Amino acid sequence: MSVSTVGNGRIELSARTALVAVGDLLAIALFVGVGELTHGINPVLSPGRFAGTLTPFYVGWLLVAGLGGLYTAGATETVRAAVGRAIVGWVLAVGIAQGLRSTAVFPGNAAVTFALVSVVVGGTLLMLWRGAVAVAK
Repeated sequence: MSVSTVGNGRIELSARTALVAVGDLLAIALFVGVGELTHGINPVLSPGRFAGTLTPFYVGWLLVAGLGGLYTAGATETVRAAVGRAIVGWVLAVGIAQGLRSTAVFPGNAAVTFALVSVVVGGTLLMLWRGAVAVAK
């Protein structure tokens, strides 16, 4: 069965891809939401702040995932592929997010400690999600 793609085959237009993308975005939102709570910020009561913190990570992830082919069947074909591609993509996305956070447009700043926490916590959530997708296929 042929699957439609965009971006020179880097993104497959399928229900599975949509599910993976929604799960990715929820995992990233969970990471940011829990982080906000640990810093005394309630994401529900401060949605603007939450969105401002979340957006650089979404921008970074969607750029890397789109350009890196993370929304193709091969990206979650095996657990090894799913986990390996997720962590490499997330490290790059965190770099982009930190660059965006260093501007006046987004709250926060670029901080090495936060980048490391982002890689570990956000990366773990993405690896668990994408690993589960690979197992369930």
